[in-house]
Amino acid sequence: MNPVERVIRPVDRWQQRHVASAFTFGVIKKYGDDNAGQLAASLSYTAFVSLFPLLLVLTTILGIVAAGHPALRHTVLSAVAGRFPVISHQLSGNVHQLRRASYVGLIAGLLFALWGASGLAQSGMFAMSQVWNLPGPDRPGYWQRLGRAGLFLLVLGVGGAVTAALASFGTFGSSSVFLVIMADLLAAVANVGMYTIGFRVLTPKSVPIRQLVPGAILAGLAWTILLDVGTLLVRHYLHSDSVYGIFAIVLSLVAWIYVVVEVTIYSAEVNVVAARKLWPRSIVQPPLTRADRRALDLQPLAQQRRDEQQVAVSYSDLPDDNQRGESRSDATTS
Repeated sequence: MNPVERVIRPVDRWQQRHVASAFTFGVIKKYGDDNAGQLAASLSYTAFVSLFPLLLVLTTILGIVAAGHPALRHTVLSAVAGRFPVISHQLSGNVHQLRRASYVGLIAGLLFALWGASGLAQSGMFAMSQVWNLPGPDRPGYWQRLGRAGLFLLVLGVGGAVTAALASFGTFGSSSVFLVIMADLLAAVANVGMYTIGFRVLTPKSVPIRQLVPGAILAGLAWTILLDVGTLLVRHYLHSDSVYGIFAIVLSLVAWIYVVVEVTIYSAEVNVVAARKLWPRSIVQPPLTRADRRALDLQPLAQQRRDEQQVAVSYSDLPDDNQRGESRSDATTS
């Protein structure tokens, strides 16, 4: 046993004996097993590409529909841009509506926005399938993915409307601490609800919705806290000249999107670890814990593509009779 392992072993035994530490490490370990950093990078890229066309179309539609209500248009745009508090003013100030006469441009922008949102939904569905390590036959087909992409776009639209309404409520009660707190609580409830619906749309139906709720609660609360902290930083520590130029805007936007995606994927991993009891995990091996074997069994299962294909996992440190029953049953646990 080397000196580093001699130090880590007691820590490993301690974290396995306590539920909080064991569960937390189980989530971190599962994130690494799924190579979720790559999933987060892909999802962040598609979210970034989708954002500007959606803002462009939203701005243009608001310019047409709410032409006689500039205050309403400003409230909605501020509420949507407020989801990115560090650069909300720069973001909303640099996205201008297409001219009303340019309907060709509006249609082109709408098609591009739909394409971007569809790509975002597709990336989200792939990420959820990978996180749950679902075999190919359990994943949605092409037409199912298209339908879910449409539902996801509807979720985004409803989320924007709810966001605007809550932002208006918070602005109305900005002089009242009670109303500000109520607006924050309502925002947290709305965010939890939107995450629950979003997880349901993006996750294959073989996963029941009750297994999606814990992560949705965590993600909704974390998203609300992130927005509050970001808004606090902007109001008290960052000034208008702190974020300068399009280069800084892009970097800040990419960083903010990546943080949100990371929170989302970690929350999805919480759902998997809780549902499949993938804890306690070991920091140093051997020996492998039972949860280690369950998690390892799931990795090759995600590569199955056909019902006729059989995937099995064996371990050299288990007798043949034991590993046949244990590995197969653990791999199919959901």
